[in-house]
Amino acid sequence: MDEAVRGLAEDGNLEERGAVYTAPAVVEAILDLCEYTTDRDLAALRLLEPSLGNGDFLIPAVDRLLESFRRHHSADTPSFDRLRDAIRGVELHKDTYADSKSRLRERLVGAGLGDAVDQLLDAWLVNDDFLLAEGLGEFDVVVGNPPYVRQERVPGPLLTTYRDRFETFVHRADLYVLFYERGLNLLAPDGRLGYICSNRWVRNQYGGALRAMVGRGFHLEYFIDLERAEAFQSSVTAYPAITVIKRARSKATLLSVSGRETTVVLESIVDDLRAVARGEPSERRGVSAVQVAGANKDPWLLECPEVIEHLRRVEREFPTLEESGAKVGIGVATGADGVFIGPLEDLPVEPERKLPLAMAADCGGVEVEWGGLGVVNPYLENGDLASLDEFPEFGAYMRLHRDALTRRHTARQRPTRWYKTIDRIYPALTDTPKLLIPDIKGDATVTLDRGRYYPHHNLYVVTSSEWDLLALKAVLRSSLAVAFIAAYAPRMSGGFLRFQAQYLRRIRCPRWSELAVAQRVRLSEVANSAQEECDDAVFEALQLDRRTARAIQRFASAARVKGRTS
Repeated sequence: MDEAVRGLAEDGNLEERGAVYTAPAVVEAILDLCEYTTDRDLAALRLLEPSLGNGDFLIPAVDRLLESFRRHHSADTPSFDRLRDAIRGVELHKDTYADSKSRLRERLVGAGLGDAVDQLLDAWLVNDDFLLAEGLGEFDVVVGNPPYVRQERVPGPLLTTYRDRFETFVHRADLYVLFYERGLNLLAPDGRLGYICSNRWVRNQYGGALRAMVGRGFHLEYFIDLERAEAFQSSVTAYPAITVIKRARSKATLLSVSGRETTVVLESIVDDLRAVARGEPSERRGVSAVQVAGANKDPWLLECPEVIEHLRRVEREFPTLEESGAKVGIGVATGADGVFIGPLEDLPVEPERKLPLAMAADCGGVEVEWGGLGVVNPYLENGDLASLDEFPEFGAYMRLHRDALTRRHTARQRPTRWYKTIDRIYPALTDTPKLLIPDIKGDATVTLDRGRYYPHHNLYVVTSSEWDLLALKAVLRSSLAVAFIAAYAPRMSGGFLRFQAQYLRRIRCPRWSELAVAQRVRLSEVANSAQEECDDAVFEALQLDRRTARAIQRFASAARVKGRTS
């Protein structure tokens, strides 16, 4: 593990280390929201920057600290004894640590701290892994820009250590989640943590444990989405947001909903948020107050305050898609599409070893417009792999591509099953009537397959033995369905929506058995009609009042990517 830490400390690749530096306006906004302001005696507080980098947070914080000291201790000269515990900055990378220390030295010398400079630098700065560093103590303010590092970039021994130490390191969590957990645990009572970081954790699966942790002992005080802003000093796709979390009892979270979320106007946004926190009316300031979920893993709907109450009401009153009698699945991932997929007629295997395959490109119209592709099916009906000897054409084709197939991760895990696809193929699904929904789209694209094709892995599949599929298509095309997807699913670049199974399962709809005959007929009739007709039928089936229906329609309309579907 020590060797792994040393490797990261000496790594010169900024991308591998997740180093992305913060725009000055964002730094000032976070310091203000954390109430690290010069009207307070900042020498009496302790501030931590857990990922020092270039000192983007620490140097402005030190500037504020020195100005505050002169205000509140006018007869004194800033000294080591008075400022020793006021600041901590932690940085793992050795060269970055040295550069930041040099920059801070210049700042302290220029401020006239004289003999105290070297003592303060030694006390303030720590060259270590923040996630493992000992003896840091408690802090009133923790601010920063945690590194964006995926798990696969972390050396194995270090990854194991992190998993043992952090309860939030679950699923495919990025390292920034651990910086949240450690930073929160270091907060003193009423202390605040303010990060500029990816907004993904507030809604996706791997953020669930962190959301539950916040719900148990902290309060999300402020949230500002900065997806449309240049929040960093270089152009990166990071879906950033400012989150300020306080160690205090839970209450409403204040969101900026003015539509002005750019770094140019951050100062006025911060002023508005702080004014509302003081008790001024929120309406005229473009601020919304929402109650996030409690101590559980449920997603936080922070980016759509205007529709939260309406979606929550629908959630209380209606079952989920699967509770209503439908089932959500996904098509086949092969791990080697170039081998398993090709024109159906040209695949050189026995007819029983191949199936017609529906692709996302085939699913844009009323029904599947098949492009002629097929998939080799290595599975028998019972789930066993087909024998390479009993099916000689199939066997010859698999052996021809053995090198490519055995290089796959799934084959290395199970060498005796080297020619399996990643996902099992269930041939009966081919003949099952179903609705096919491509993943990344600008709007709900729902295509009927009457039972002719097997779906590819970038298609989600909805089947039902209870619903009329045309009626169910109307529900899934409706603004209600789009609103649920837009509220729960992280957006892709360009604002595109993710129609993945975990989000499709959150859609609410009535039970088929509880619908009147006239409602059933109308839903089936509008499955392929204009959006307004589809919405009207779905809203009538759910008996939504006009206010709720219009709010959902407005939200869904704004969420759709106009003029493009993929």
